[in-house]
Amino acid sequence: MAPAPSSSSEPRTLATHPELRSHHTFPIFKTLGEPRKSALERLLSWFADVRAGEGAGALLLTANVFLLLSAYYLLKPAREALILTEGNAVTKVQSSAAQAVLLLGVVPLFGWIASRVPRMRLIFITSLFFAANLAIFYLLGRAGVHEGRVFFVWVGIFNVFIIAQFWGFANDLYTEGQGRRLFPLIGVGASLGAWIGASSVPSLIQRLQFTPYTLMAAAAVILVGSLALTYASNTHEAGRAPADAKAANETPLGKEGGFSLILKDRYLFWIAVLTVLLNVVNTTGEFLLSTLVRDAAHGGDAERQAFIGAFYGTFYGRVNLVGFLLQMFVTSRAMRMFGVRGTLFILPSIALINYSVIAVVPLLAVVRIGKILENSTDYSIQNTVRQALFLPTTREAKYKAKSAIDTFFARAGDVVSAGFATAGTALGFGLGAFAWLNVALTIVWLAIAGRIAREHRKKTV
Repeated sequence: MAPAPSSSSEPRTLATHPELRSHHTFPIFKTLGEPRKSALERLLSWFADVRAGEGAGALLLTANVFLLLSAYYLLKPAREALILTEGNAVTKVQSSAAQAVLLLGVVPLFGWIASRVPRMRLIFITSLFFAANLAIFYLLGRAGVHEGRVFFVWVGIFNVFIIAQFWGFANDLYTEGQGRRLFPLIGVGASLGAWIGASSVPSLIQRLQFTPYTLMAAAAVILVGSLALTYASNTHEAGRAPADAKAANETPLGKEGGFSLILKDRYLFWIAVLTVLLNVVNTTGEFLLSTLVRDAAHGGDAERQAFIGAFYGTFYGRVNLVGFLLQMFVTSRAMRMFGVRGTLFILPSIALINYSVIAVVPLLAVVRIGKILENSTDYSIQNTVRQALFLPTTREAKYKAKSAIDTFFARAGDVVSAGFATAGTALGFGLGAFAWLNVALTIVWLAIAGRIAREHRKKTV
Protein backbone atom coordinates (compact mmCIF):
# COMPACT_ATOMS: atom_id res chain seq x y z
CA MET A 1 0.00 0.00 0.00
CA ALA A 2 1.15 3.54 -0.60
CA PRO A 3 2.17 5.61 2.43
CA ALA A 4 0.01 8.39 3.72
CA PRO A 5 0.56 11.69 1.94
CA SER A 6 3.00 14.12 3.42
CA SER A 7 2.50 17.84 3.85
CA SER A 8 6.00 18.41 2.58
CA SER A 9 6.58 19.75 -0.90
CA GLU A 10 9.05 16.91 -1.52
CA PRO A 11 7.90 14.13 -3.87
CA ARG A 12 6.01 11.35 -2.09
CA THR A 13 7.32 7.98 -3.16
CA LEU A 14 6.22 4.48 -2.32
CA ALA A 15 8.30 2.82 0.34
CA THR A 16 10.06 -0.33 -0.70
CA HIS A 17 9.46 -2.96 1.97
CA PRO A 18 12.07 -5.66 2.63
CA GLU A 19 11.38 -8.70 0.45
CA LEU A 20 12.04 -12.35 1.10
CA ARG A 21 13.86 -13.81 -1.89
CA SER A 22 12.50 -16.80 -3.76
CA HIS A 23 15.13 -19.49 -4.28
CA HIS A 24 13.31 -21.59 -6.87
CA THR A 25 11.24 -20.40 -9.86
CA PHE A 26 10.56 -23.43 -12.03
CA PRO A 27 8.19 -25.13 -12.07
CA ILE A 28 6.91 -23.12 -9.08
CA PHE A 29 8.13 -20.19 -7.01
CA LYS A 30 9.29 -21.13 -3.52
CA THR A 31 10.54 -18.86 -0.76
CA LEU A 32 12.48 -19.65 2.39
CA GLY A 33 11.30 -18.18 5.66
CA GLU A 34 7.70 -17.27 4.76
CA PRO A 35 4.47 -18.52 6.37
CA ARG A 36 2.69 -21.50 4.87
CA LYS A 37 0.79 -20.72 1.65
CA SER A 38 -2.83 -21.62 1.05
CA ALA A 39 -3.79 -24.07 -1.68
CA LEU A 40 -4.71 -21.10 -3.92
CA GLU A 41 -1.34 -19.44 -3.38
CA ARG A 42 0.53 -22.68 -4.10
CA LEU A 43 -1.41 -22.96 -7.38
CA LEU A 44 -0.70 -19.34 -8.34
CA SER A 45 3.00 -19.84 -7.57
CA TRP A 46 3.28 -21.82 -10.80
CA PHE A 47 2.90 -18.52 -12.63
CA ALA A 48 4.31 -15.81 -10.33
CA ASP A 49 6.08 -15.32 -7.00
CA VAL A 50 2.93 -15.16 -4.85
CA ARG A 51 3.57 -15.04 -1.09
CA ALA A 52 1.38 -16.13 1.80
CA GLY A 53 -1.61 -13.81 2.23
CA GLU A 54 -1.36 -12.32 -1.29
CA GLY A 55 -3.33 -14.86 -3.32
CA ALA A 56 -6.90 -13.58 -2.88
CA GLY A 57 -6.03 -9.94 -3.54
CA ALA A 58 -3.94 -10.74 -6.61
CA LEU A 59 -6.69 -12.98 -7.98
CA LEU A 60 -9.29 -10.20 -7.54
CA LEU A 61 -7.13 -7.81 -9.56
CA THR A 62 -6.46 -10.49 -12.19
CA ALA A 63 -10.21 -11.06 -12.60
CA ASN A 64 -10.77 -7.29 -12.70
CA VAL A 65 -8.39 -6.62 -15.60
CA PHE A 66 -9.74 -9.74 -17.32
CA LEU A 67 -13.19 -8.13 -17.39
CA LEU A 68 -11.84 -4.77 -18.56
CA LEU A 69 -9.96 -6.29 -21.52
CA SER A 70 -12.92 -8.53 -22.37
CA ALA A 71 -15.15 -5.44 -22.52
CA TYR A 72 -12.68 -3.61 -24.75
CA TYR A 73 -12.43 -6.51 -27.20
CA LEU A 74 -16.22 -6.57 -27.46
CA LEU A 75 -16.20 -2.86 -28.28
CA LYS A 76 -13.32 -3.02 -30.76
CA PRO A 77 -15.20 -5.05 -33.42
CA ALA A 78 -18.29 -2.87 -32.84
CA ARG A 79 -16.12 0.19 -33.47
CA GLU A 80 -14.67 -1.25 -36.68
CA ALA A 81 -18.10 -2.29 -37.96
CA LEU A 82 -19.56 1.18 -37.45
CA ILE A 83 -16.63 3.25 -38.72
CA LEU A 84 -16.15 1.18 -41.90
CA THR A 85 -19.86 1.05 -42.80
CA GLU A 86 -20.57 4.70 -42.02
CA GLY A 87 -17.20 5.94 -43.32
CA ASN A 88 -13.97 4.51 -44.77
CA ALA A 89 -10.29 3.96 -43.96
CA VAL A 90 -9.57 7.70 -44.28
CA THR A 91 -12.23 8.35 -41.67
CA LYS A 92 -10.38 5.99 -39.33
CA VAL A 93 -7.10 7.89 -39.75
CA GLN A 94 -8.80 11.22 -39.12
CA SER A 95 -10.57 9.83 -36.06
CA SER A 96 -7.29 8.53 -34.63
CA ALA A 97 -5.78 12.01 -34.89
CA ALA A 98 -8.88 13.46 -33.22
CA GLN A 99 -8.28 11.23 -30.20
CA ALA A 100 -4.89 12.83 -29.52
CA VAL A 101 -6.36 16.33 -29.79
CA LEU A 102 -9.24 15.57 -27.44
CA LEU A 103 -6.91 14.03 -24.88
CA LEU A 104 -5.23 17.42 -24.48
CA GLY A 105 -8.44 18.47 -22.74
CA VAL A 106 -9.49 15.17 -21.18
CA VAL A 107 -6.21 14.56 -19.31
CA PRO A 108 -6.32 17.89 -17.37
CA LEU A 109 -10.01 17.32 -16.60
CA PHE A 110 -9.22 13.90 -15.12
CA GLY A 111 -6.43 15.46 -13.05
CA TRP A 112 -8.79 18.16 -11.76
CA ILE A 113 -11.30 15.53 -10.60
CA ALA A 114 -8.56 13.36 -9.07
CA SER A 115 -7.41 16.30 -6.92
CA ARG A 116 -10.84 16.60 -5.33
CA VAL A 117 -12.02 13.09 -4.53
CA PRO A 118 -10.55 9.98 -2.81
CA ARG A 119 -9.25 7.05 -4.83
CA MET A 120 -12.35 4.84 -4.84
CA ARG A 121 -14.71 7.70 -5.58
CA LEU A 122 -12.52 8.69 -8.53
CA ILE A 123 -12.68 5.16 -9.94
CA PHE A 124 -16.46 5.00 -9.41
CA ILE A 125 -16.97 8.34 -11.18
CA THR A 126 -14.92 7.46 -14.26
CA SER A 127 -16.20 3.86 -14.57
CA LEU A 128 -19.87 4.80 -14.22
CA PHE A 129 -19.33 7.70 -16.62
CA PHE A 130 -18.03 5.34 -19.31
CA ALA A 131 -20.80 2.80 -18.62
CA ALA A 132 -23.42 5.56 -18.96
CA ASN A 133 -21.79 6.63 -22.25
CA LEU A 134 -22.24 3.10 -23.58
CA ALA A 135 -25.92 3.17 -22.63
CA ILE A 136 -26.32 6.46 -24.55
CA PHE A 137 -24.50 5.08 -27.61
CA TYR A 138 -26.73 2.01 -27.47
CA LEU A 139 -29.95 4.05 -27.39
CA LEU A 140 -28.81 6.48 -30.12
CA GLY A 141 -27.62 3.66 -32.36
CA ARG A 142 -30.87 1.74 -32.01
CA ALA A 143 -32.67 4.96 -32.92
CA GLY A 144 -30.78 5.09 -36.23
CA VAL A 145 -28.21 7.80 -35.40
CA HIS A 146 -24.93 7.49 -37.32
CA GLU A 147 -22.35 7.53 -34.52
CA GLY A 148 -19.44 5.60 -36.04
CA ARG A 149 -16.92 8.45 -36.03
CA VAL A 150 -17.78 9.63 -32.51
CA PHE A 151 -17.81 6.08 -31.16
CA PHE A 152 -14.43 5.32 -32.77
CA VAL A 153 -12.87 8.30 -30.96
CA TRP A 154 -14.64 7.41 -27.71
CA VAL A 155 -13.43 3.79 -27.72
CA GLY A 156 -9.82 4.92 -28.20
CA ILE A 157 -10.08 7.21 -25.18
CA PHE A 158 -12.02 4.67 -23.11
CA ASN A 159 -9.48 1.91 -23.67
CA VAL A 160 -6.36 3.81 -22.70
CA PHE A 161 -8.02 5.66 -19.82
CA ILE A 162 -9.78 2.76 -18.13
CA ILE A 163 -6.72 0.48 -18.37
CA ALA A 164 -4.36 3.25 -17.17
CA GLN A 165 -6.67 3.85 -14.21
CA PHE A 166 -6.68 0.15 -13.34
CA TRP A 167 -2.89 -0.09 -13.33
CA GLY A 168 -2.64 3.16 -11.35
CA PHE A 169 -4.92 1.57 -8.76
CA ALA A 170 -2.81 -1.62 -8.70
CA ASN A 171 0.36 0.49 -8.29
CA ASP A 172 -1.27 2.27 -5.37
CA LEU A 173 -2.21 -0.98 -3.61
CA TYR A 174 1.19 -2.67 -3.68
CA THR A 175 4.70 -1.92 -2.53
CA GLU A 176 7.40 -1.95 -5.18
CA GLY A 177 8.55 -5.44 -4.24
CA GLN A 178 5.00 -6.81 -4.35
CA GLY A 179 4.34 -5.16 -7.71
CA ARG A 180 7.44 -6.66 -9.30
CA ARG A 181 6.30 -10.12 -8.21
CA LEU A 182 2.52 -9.88 -8.68
CA PHE A 183 2.10 -7.73 -11.81
CA PRO A 184 3.09 -10.64 -14.09
CA LEU A 185 0.23 -12.69 -12.60
CA ILE A 186 -2.24 -9.81 -12.91
CA GLY A 187 -1.13 -9.37 -16.51
CA VAL A 188 -2.31 -12.92 -17.21
CA GLY A 189 -5.85 -11.61 -16.68
CA ALA A 190 -5.28 -8.93 -19.33
CA SER A 191 -3.91 -11.44 -21.87
CA LEU A 192 -6.69 -13.94 -21.21
CA GLY A 193 -9.38 -11.25 -21.32
CA ALA A 194 -8.16 -9.97 -24.68
CA TRP A 195 -8.05 -13.49 -26.09
CA ILE A 196 -11.46 -14.60 -24.83
CA GLY A 197 -13.15 -11.25 -25.52
CA ALA A 198 -11.99 -11.21 -29.14
CA SER A 199 -12.71 -14.91 -29.68
CA SER A 200 -16.27 -14.62 -28.38
CA VAL A 201 -17.41 -11.96 -30.85
CA PRO A 202 -17.90 -14.20 -33.94
CA SER A 203 -20.07 -16.61 -31.94
CA LEU A 204 -22.08 -13.79 -30.37
CA ILE A 205 -22.78 -12.32 -33.82
CA GLN A 206 -23.46 -15.55 -35.69
CA ARG A 207 -25.32 -17.55 -33.05
CA LEU A 208 -26.99 -14.90 -30.88
CA GLN A 209 -27.43 -12.22 -33.58
CA PHE A 210 -25.51 -9.59 -31.62
CA THR A 211 -25.21 -6.18 -33.33
CA PRO A 212 -22.62 -3.47 -32.58
CA TYR A 213 -25.18 -1.95 -30.22
CA THR A 214 -25.77 -5.23 -28.36
CA LEU A 215 -22.00 -5.52 -27.91
CA MET A 216 -22.04 -2.03 -26.37
CA ALA A 217 -24.70 -3.08 -23.87
CA ALA A 218 -22.78 -6.23 -22.93
CA ALA A 219 -19.59 -4.21 -22.42
CA ALA A 220 -21.44 -1.76 -20.14
CA VAL A 221 -22.62 -4.64 -17.92
CA ILE A 222 -19.08 -6.07 -17.78
CA LEU A 223 -17.69 -2.65 -16.87
CA VAL A 224 -20.05 -2.38 -13.90
CA GLY A 225 -19.02 -5.90 -12.86
CA SER A 226 -15.36 -4.88 -12.93
CA LEU A 227 -16.21 -1.95 -10.67
CA ALA A 228 -17.56 -4.39 -8.08
CA LEU A 229 -14.23 -6.27 -8.21
CA THR A 230 -12.35 -2.98 -7.77
CA TYR A 231 -14.34 -2.30 -4.61
CA ALA A 232 -13.67 -5.83 -3.34
CA SER A 233 -9.93 -5.46 -4.04
CA ASN A 234 -9.78 -2.14 -2.25
CA THR A 235 -11.66 -3.51 0.77
CA HIS A 236 -9.47 -6.62 0.92
CA GLU A 237 -6.16 -4.76 0.74
CA ALA A 238 -7.30 -1.94 3.06
CA GLY A 239 -8.15 -4.55 5.69
CA ARG A 240 -4.55 -5.81 5.61
CA ALA A 241 -2.88 -2.38 5.42
CA PRO A 242 -1.37 -0.32 8.24
CA ALA A 243 -3.21 2.76 9.49
CA ASP A 244 -1.20 5.28 7.46
CA ALA A 245 -1.91 3.41 4.21
CA LYS A 246 -5.62 3.33 5.03
CA ALA A 247 -5.53 7.10 5.47
CA ALA A 248 -3.97 7.47 2.01
CA ASN A 249 -6.93 5.63 0.55
CA GLU A 250 -9.25 8.44 1.67
CA THR A 251 -6.98 11.32 0.71
CA PRO A 252 -7.46 13.14 -2.62
CA LEU A 253 -4.41 13.57 -4.81
CA GLY A 254 -2.31 16.73 -4.98
CA LYS A 255 -3.14 19.65 -7.26
CA GLU A 256 -0.48 19.20 -9.96
CA GLY A 257 -1.72 17.98 -13.33
CA GLY A 258 -0.41 15.03 -15.32
CA PHE A 259 1.43 17.08 -17.95
CA SER A 260 3.02 19.26 -15.27
CA LEU A 261 4.28 16.22 -13.36
CA ILE A 262 5.83 14.78 -16.52
CA LEU A 263 7.65 17.99 -17.38
CA LYS A 264 9.06 18.37 -13.85
CA ASP A 265 10.25 14.80 -13.31
CA ARG A 266 12.98 13.44 -15.62
CA TYR A 267 11.95 9.86 -14.87
CA LEU A 268 8.36 10.46 -15.96
CA PHE A 269 9.54 12.53 -18.92
CA TRP A 270 11.67 9.71 -20.31
CA ILE A 271 8.85 7.20 -19.78
CA ALA A 272 6.64 9.48 -21.87
CA VAL A 273 9.29 9.67 -24.60
CA LEU A 274 9.66 5.88 -24.55
CA THR A 275 5.88 5.52 -24.94
CA VAL A 276 5.90 7.70 -28.04
CA LEU A 277 8.82 5.79 -29.56
CA LEU A 278 7.31 2.38 -28.79
CA ASN A 279 4.07 3.31 -30.53
CA VAL A 280 5.83 4.87 -33.53
CA VAL A 281 7.90 1.72 -34.07
CA ASN A 282 4.99 -0.66 -33.54
CA THR A 283 2.53 1.26 -35.73
CA THR A 284 5.11 1.63 -38.50
CA GLY A 285 5.63 -2.13 -38.32
CA GLU A 286 1.86 -2.62 -38.65
CA PHE A 287 1.98 -0.42 -41.75
CA LEU A 288 4.67 -2.68 -43.27
CA LEU A 289 2.62 -5.78 -42.51
CA SER A 290 -0.66 -4.37 -43.88
CA THR A 291 1.08 -3.23 -47.07
CA LEU A 292 2.49 -6.70 -47.72
CA VAL A 293 -0.85 -8.38 -46.91
CA ARG A 294 -2.70 -6.05 -49.27
CA ASP A 295 -0.18 -6.72 -52.04
CA ALA A 296 -0.48 -10.47 -51.51
CA ALA A 297 -4.28 -10.45 -51.91
CA HIS A 298 -5.41 -11.23 -55.48
CA GLY A 299 -8.68 -11.61 -57.34
CA GLY A 300 -11.90 -9.66 -56.99
CA ASP A 301 -13.07 -7.75 -53.93
CA ALA A 302 -14.64 -10.83 -52.33
CA GLU A 303 -11.50 -12.92 -52.75
CA ARG A 304 -9.26 -10.14 -51.45
CA GLN A 305 -11.48 -9.56 -48.42
CA ALA A 306 -11.53 -13.29 -47.66
CA PHE A 307 -7.72 -13.53 -47.89
CA ILE A 308 -7.13 -10.46 -45.72
CA GLY A 309 -9.73 -11.50 -43.16
CA ALA A 310 -8.33 -15.02 -42.89
CA PHE A 311 -4.76 -13.72 -42.61
CA TYR A 312 -5.52 -11.28 -39.81
CA GLY A 313 -7.75 -13.77 -38.01
CA THR A 314 -4.86 -16.21 -37.86
CA PHE A 315 -2.34 -13.47 -37.10
CA TYR A 316 -4.23 -12.01 -34.12
CA GLY A 317 -4.98 -15.48 -32.81
CA ARG A 318 -1.29 -16.38 -32.78
CA VAL A 319 -0.28 -13.04 -31.26
CA ASN A 320 -2.78 -13.45 -28.43
CA LEU A 321 -1.84 -17.09 -27.84
CA VAL A 322 1.92 -16.44 -27.74
CA GLY A 323 1.35 -13.36 -25.58
CA PHE A 324 -0.74 -15.39 -23.14
CA LEU A 325 1.93 -18.13 -22.88
CA LEU A 326 4.69 -15.54 -22.37
CA GLN A 327 2.66 -13.85 -19.66
CA MET A 328 1.91 -17.15 -17.92
CA PHE A 329 5.40 -18.63 -17.83
CA VAL A 330 8.08 -16.10 -18.91
CA THR A 331 7.22 -12.61 -17.67
CA SER A 332 7.47 -13.30 -13.93
CA ARG A 333 10.73 -15.19 -14.37
CA ALA A 334 12.23 -12.47 -16.57
CA MET A 335 11.29 -9.85 -13.97
CA ARG A 336 12.90 -11.92 -11.22
CA MET A 337 16.04 -12.67 -13.24
CA PHE A 338 16.67 -9.25 -14.82
CA GLY A 339 14.64 -6.94 -12.59
CA VAL A 340 12.49 -4.10 -13.90
CA ARG A 341 15.46 -2.31 -15.44
CA GLY A 342 16.87 -5.32 -17.29
CA THR A 343 13.47 -6.47 -18.55
CA LEU A 344 12.97 -3.02 -20.06
CA PHE A 345 15.51 -3.92 -22.79
CA ILE A 346 13.87 -7.15 -23.98
CA LEU A 347 11.32 -5.71 -26.43
CA PRO A 348 13.58 -3.10 -28.09
CA SER A 349 16.25 -5.78 -28.56
CA ILE A 350 13.69 -8.02 -30.29
CA ALA A 351 12.47 -5.07 -32.39
CA LEU A 352 16.04 -4.17 -33.43
CA ILE A 353 16.70 -7.69 -34.68
CA ASN A 354 13.25 -7.93 -36.25
CA TYR A 355 13.47 -4.75 -38.35
CA SER A 356 17.12 -5.33 -39.28
CA VAL A 357 16.05 -8.64 -40.85
CA ILE A 358 12.97 -7.07 -42.48
CA ALA A 359 15.11 -4.29 -44.00
CA VAL A 360 17.16 -6.94 -45.80
CA VAL A 361 14.37 -9.45 -46.50
CA PRO A 362 11.02 -7.56 -46.70
CA LEU A 363 8.87 -10.64 -47.33
CA LEU A 364 5.43 -11.31 -45.89
CA ALA A 365 6.47 -14.56 -44.18
CA VAL A 366 9.39 -12.79 -42.48
CA VAL A 367 7.35 -9.77 -41.38
CA ARG A 368 4.54 -11.98 -40.09
CA ILE A 369 6.84 -14.00 -37.81
CA GLY A 370 8.64 -10.86 -36.62
CA LYS A 371 5.42 -9.02 -35.83
CA ILE A 372 3.94 -12.01 -33.98
CA LEU A 373 7.01 -12.10 -31.73
CA GLU A 374 7.13 -8.32 -31.33
CA ASN A 375 3.44 -7.82 -30.61
CA SER A 376 3.12 -10.77 -28.25
CA THR A 377 6.15 -9.55 -26.27
CA ASP A 378 4.69 -6.04 -26.21
CA TYR A 379 1.34 -7.25 -24.86
CA SER A 380 2.95 -9.44 -22.18
CA ILE A 381 6.49 -8.71 -20.96
CA GLN A 382 6.69 -5.08 -22.07
CA ASN A 383 3.23 -4.22 -20.80
CA THR A 384 4.05 -5.63 -17.36
CA VAL A 385 7.37 -3.86 -17.02
CA ARG A 386 5.79 -0.61 -18.24
CA GLN A 387 3.26 -0.80 -15.39
CA ALA A 388 6.00 -1.69 -12.89
CA LEU A 389 7.95 1.46 -13.80
CA PHE A 390 5.38 3.47 -11.83
CA LEU A 391 5.78 1.50 -8.59
CA PRO A 392 8.43 3.84 -7.09
CA THR A 393 6.57 7.05 -8.07
CA THR A 394 4.19 9.30 -6.14
CA ARG A 395 0.46 8.63 -5.91
CA GLU A 396 -0.14 11.66 -8.14
CA ALA A 397 2.16 10.17 -10.78
CA LYS A 398 0.41 6.79 -10.57
CA TYR A 399 -2.95 8.29 -11.48
CA LYS A 400 -2.37 11.61 -13.26
CA ALA A 401 1.00 11.29 -15.02
CA LYS A 402 0.35 7.65 -15.89
CA SER A 403 -3.02 8.51 -17.42
CA ALA A 404 -1.41 11.26 -19.49
CA ILE A 405 1.38 8.95 -20.69
CA ASP A 406 -0.88 6.00 -21.47
CA THR A 407 -3.42 8.17 -23.30
CA PHE A 408 -2.02 11.30 -24.93
CA PHE A 409 1.57 10.17 -25.47
CA ALA A 410 0.50 6.74 -26.72
CA ARG A 411 -1.86 8.33 -29.25
CA ALA A 412 0.77 10.91 -30.18
CA GLY A 413 3.02 8.03 -31.23
CA ASP A 414 0.27 6.75 -33.53
CA VAL A 415 -0.10 10.20 -35.08
CA VAL A 416 3.67 10.53 -35.65
CA SER A 417 3.75 7.10 -37.29
CA ALA A 418 0.83 8.06 -39.55
CA GLY A 419 2.82 11.15 -40.56
CA PHE A 420 5.87 9.03 -41.39
CA ALA A 421 3.78 6.62 -43.45
CA THR A 422 2.06 9.44 -45.36
CA ALA A 423 5.26 11.38 -46.05
CA GLY A 424 7.30 8.28 -46.89
CA THR A 425 4.70 6.99 -49.32
CA ALA A 426 4.50 10.40 -51.02
CA LEU A 427 8.30 10.39 -51.40
CA GLY A 428 8.29 6.89 -52.87
CA PHE A 429 9.96 5.07 -49.96
CA GLY A 430 10.04 1.30 -50.28
CA LEU A 431 9.37 -1.11 -47.45
CA GLY A 432 13.09 -1.47 -46.78
CA ALA A 433 13.36 2.26 -46.11
CA PHE A 434 10.56 2.11 -43.54
CA ALA A 435 12.26 -0.88 -41.89
CA TRP A 436 15.58 1.01 -41.68
CA LEU A 437 13.69 3.95 -40.15
CA ASN A 438 12.43 1.58 -37.46
CA VAL A 439 15.97 0.29 -36.90
CA ALA A 440 17.14 3.86 -36.25
CA LEU A 441 14.19 4.58 -33.97
CA THR A 442 14.78 1.35 -32.04
CA ILE A 443 18.42 2.33 -31.38
CA VAL A 444 17.10 5.60 -29.90
CA TRP A 445 14.55 3.52 -27.95
CA LEU A 446 17.39 1.49 -26.39
CA ALA A 447 19.15 4.70 -25.39
CA ILE A 448 15.96 6.03 -23.78
CA ALA A 449 15.55 2.72 -21.92
CA GLY A 450 19.06 3.28 -20.55
CA ARG A 451 18.07 6.73 -19.29
CA ILE A 452 14.97 5.34 -17.62
CA ALA A 453 17.01 2.56 -16.00
CA ARG A 454 19.39 5.12 -14.47
CA GLU A 455 16.51 7.24 -13.15
CA HIS A 456 14.76 4.13 -11.84
CA ARG A 457 17.89 3.12 -9.91
CA LYS A 458 17.93 6.53 -8.20
CA LYS A 459 14.32 6.12 -7.10
CA THR A 460 14.77 2.62 -5.71
CA VAL A 461 18.11 2.97 -3.89
